[in-house]
Amino acid sequence: MEEQVLGRKLGCHFLSLSFWYQMLLKPRGSGKPIADSSSELSLLRPKRSLGHEEMVRLLEASVVHADGALVAISKPPGFPVAGKPGELTLQSVLPDLTQKLGLPQDIQVIKASGKESSGLVLLSGCPSTTQRLQDFYARCRRTKCPPATYCAITTRIPVASEGEIRTCLKEIRVEDFDLVMPVASPSRGSLQRKEVKKTLTRYKVLDSHEGCALLQLQPLTVFRNQLLVHLTLLLSPALGDHVYSSRVGTVLGEPFLLPAETTLPRIQVLEDSLLKKLHLQQQQVHRLLLHLHLHQLLLPAAGSSSSSTVLTAPPPPFFLQTLSLLGLVLPQDKNKQ
Repeated sequence: MEEQVLGRKLGCHFLSLSFWYQMLLKPRGSGKPIADSSSELSLLRPKRSLGHEEMVRLLEASVVHADGALVAISKPPGFPVAGKPGELTLQSVLPDLTQKLGLPQDIQVIKASGKESSGLVLLSGCPSTTQRLQDFYARCRRTKCPPATYCAITTRIPVASEGEIRTCLKEIRVEDFDLVMPVASPSRGSLQRKEVKKTLTRYKVLDSHEGCALLQLQPLTVFRNQLLVHLTLLLSPALGDHVYSSRVGTVLGEPFLLPAETTLPRIQVLEDSLLKKLHLQQQQVHRLLLHLHLHQLLLPAAGSSSSSTVLTAPPPPFFLQTLSLLGLVLPQDKNKQ
């Protein structure tokens, strides 16, 4: 019975994130939407945050996969998995969410997109299933089979249409910011002490148009903000990246890499032509959502230790709206044309 209830919820996913925006545009206790333009509705961070109950309702409607105690949801951008006591996080709403979905209370987060990105969150309430998934993802790492696939919209087009980004990364404190820095020539000791980690991401340009691109990203290592930093090394920052995009400067329209150690985060600065396409002004860009979405995850196939299936969460409405405004098309949409 529980699986039948969850199955009915799967059809709600395509409406769930639109439902999120509808909730955000209504003041609490009012049925009237806040005055806002259609472009802000689609592309900008809403002016108010969801409350606890609203977030539970959203996540309940965002189930994209349900198989017994294994459930996947598609989370909105800006929603962290964990945080400080009292903050609205996935961990803080899990007790109510699991009760709504009829799942065990000791459910665990197996995989999840980062705070600012949107996309898949994989949950397991069965210890044997959890162990099976952990073993599967460990095997993916050993065999260099990327278990996660992201899609990103970038403000520039990479020179090479596909390739690999290999670099060492470390975390450092710069003024009031905890930042991730590339390390060109790490010492053996820093690697052994795990102060620096080797990282690798495969990328492919899925579509490009008039200076912007849609990229597929497949990280083969796990490091905080790895994908955002790797995109700056391609001189193609993610749209809505207000932390690392400042490391890419331009001279006479040509991009170049600024020193990461001395370049502090700032609100992303977009070219006038891009602002025009997005129907935005630069003073609105601080609310521009990060266009990085955890699109697909591999799952071990039932009854097999070697084969896998693909779990997919469609991009949210704001992401699709930006694709349309920039003349970019997802591969499956191209096949329909």
